Amino acid sequence: MKRSLSTLDITYAAMFVALMAIGANIVSWMPFLQVGGVPLSMQPFFCVLAGILLGSRLGALSMIVYLLVGIAGAPVFAQFSSGFATIIGPTGGFLLSYVVAAFAAGLIVEKKAQPKLGTFMFASFIGIILIYFIGTNYMFVILNYVLEISTPYIAAWTTMALFALKDVVFTILCALLAARLYFVVNKTTKAPYTRKVA
Repeated sequence: MKRSLSTLDITYAAMFVALMAIGANIVSWMPFLQVGGVPLSMQPFFCVLAGILLGSRLGALSMIVYLLVGIAGAPVFAQFSSGFATIIGPTGGFLLSYVVAAFAAGLIVEKKAQPKLGTFMFASFIGIILIYFIGTNYMFVILNYVLEISTPYIAAWTTMALFALKDVVFTILCALLAARLYFVVNKTTKAPYTRKVA
């Protein structure tokens, strides 16, 4: 039997909701955080880190709350956008993928009683792969079949290449940071939300 959410769990989740909002717009406050004109969005980084540190269920829940906050009208998406229109737009798939990526990354780590750096690295890369797979395919479908903007499949992936390069670097940093923070956040359990009670 899984325990209910504690005050600490809710605090962790809320913290990652805030970090996702900051990560989406960090270049707006710090314009120099660009490489080759590509803005250094921190959302994939915080998404995967949330899954690893909070566990699959709480990590995914924090991403769902982030989406709901944005859909409700708070300007927490990229370029301070909000609303359901963003979800059904070309980049909406990346937003939706955060729930899946956080859950998957957290689940991989939860399977190990004593996860090591290799586990964190594997979980981080699975998370980023899912983000790009879901997000890019969603973008291709929306562009071609909703907006009727003819876009070759290879072009959709080529567009994401520069973003992928910076996210590979962030993914490695995520794994290294997670390896140091995981046992601090989870002192007595593998994942706060999945701790069992008698």
